[in-house]
Amino acid sequence: MKTFLNDDFLLTNDTAQALYHQYAKGMPIIDYHCHLSPKEIYENKTFKNITEVWLYGDHYKWRAMRANGIAEAYITGDAPDEDKFKAWAKTVPMTIGNPLYHWTHLELRRFFGIYELLDEKSAPEIWKQVNEALSGEGFGARDLIEKSNVETVVTTDDPTDSLEYHLKLKDEEFNVSVLPGFRPDKALEINQEGFAGWVKKLEAASTLQIDDYDGFLKALKNRIDFFHEAGGRISDHAINQMTYLGADEKEVRPIFAKAMNGGRVSFEEEAKFKSLTLHFLGTCYAEKGWAMQLHINALRNNSSKMHEMLGPDTGYDAINDQDIAKPLCRFLDSLDQKDALPKTILYSLNPRDNVVISSLCGSFQDGRIPGKMQHGTAWWFNDTKDGMLEQMKSLANIGLLSRFIGMLTDSRSFLSYTRHEYFRRLLCDVIGSWVEKGEAPDDLELLGKIVKGICYENAKHYFQFEVKDRLNVKSEK
Repeated sequence: MKTFLNDDFLLTNDTAQALYHQYAKGMPIIDYHCHLSPKEIYENKTFKNITEVWLYGDHYKWRAMRANGIAEAYITGDAPDEDKFKAWAKTVPMTIGNPLYHWTHLELRRFFGIYELLDEKSAPEIWKQVNEALSGEGFGARDLIEKSNVETVVTTDDPTDSLEYHLKLKDEEFNVSVLPGFRPDKALEINQEGFAGWVKKLEAASTLQIDDYDGFLKALKNRIDFFHEAGGRISDHAINQMTYLGADEKEVRPIFAKAMNGGRVSFEEEAKFKSLTLHFLGTCYAEKGWAMQLHINALRNNSSKMHEMLGPDTGYDAINDQDIAKPLCRFLDSLDQKDALPKTILYSLNPRDNVVISSLCGSFQDGRIPGKMQHGTAWWFNDTKDGMLEQMKSLANIGLLSRFIGMLTDSRSFLSYTRHEYFRRLLCDVIGSWVEKGEAPDDLELLGKIVKGICYENAKHYFQFEVKDRLNVKSEK
């Protein structure tokens, strides 16, 4: 029987162990999509206790606590932080089989040196130990990022954002590049309440008058230019239902005008607006050499009651089952026809779509950029052991796993970088198992190069982020 979370955790054979310890473990992290706050990074935010750093905003944990019968007062309510932590400690033993059990104990070990299992009995002492550490030096937001060997962080930012803290961080003696990620979801949701008000914010941010759809597109292009100057090289889109209808500006101009005047547009009109606007954005990304991320097939805010009470991103989302192949293909092809298809990373929250995405990526590789079309890493409900393995195997079966740009956190927590360790161990075990079965050569030099590429080097070459000279920054300190 193996010891829980030992040095060879998830590494089931000698080759896997060699690949992880010799090649994967020490590679820097490029976190090319997350939801960390640039303001908190700039201010090197400190945390008053483990609940604040661990449980605030973590809807993964919230869902588990609710499933364990924990009252909302101890999750998002006004219960004291210590009581919330104890409620989580009560839940942790029940999460065996869920990656939360592994992540919880990896985070306690890697950041705080605590090897004791968390449960109701150990909670008081762990509460004390972690809080003592957090009250000392070296546990601010920047410190936690640096301890995780992170080279680049890409946040998620609205086009109207001033990027104040990204710009300030450029001049800081902080050896991690914190770059903006362009997230124009509000520009596409023409039927959502507040769309016209958001367009006014876009007008103010761009300092361009928006009287019509043409002005709207010019303002979006203006903000892409601004993000680019600030170091932005990647966009991100949450597309709950992938639709694509061919439309031209003549058709879309009156649709935009109707929405700005308070009118309700039809489903078909909305699809035409979204299709043309997304196509325009794609051409802008291609001009800049950016990468475009599409996160597809989430079913959000399913509990109307709780959405009204708590708002979005509070743990009431699920996997959608909309068909994506045809509309996604039409969208990609519309850009490809004009030689305006940017580097693209495709994710679906529905694991059923793994093979669809892997095969679609192969339809639009251009032979100029290695891995131009990426099957994005297992996302959200799929960043489990099985979910990560299935995504990697699908990509390996149909495409080139060796060109994969690897893991991201997609997280609001500064402690979530242990997920990269989790991913890297699984990656090494997959490749190692092929060697053990005689399905891949016992060539550590070859396989180690592939592992290092997936963990770090592929993303570095793919995104071409502006990276700080980490050695010089350290020497200046």
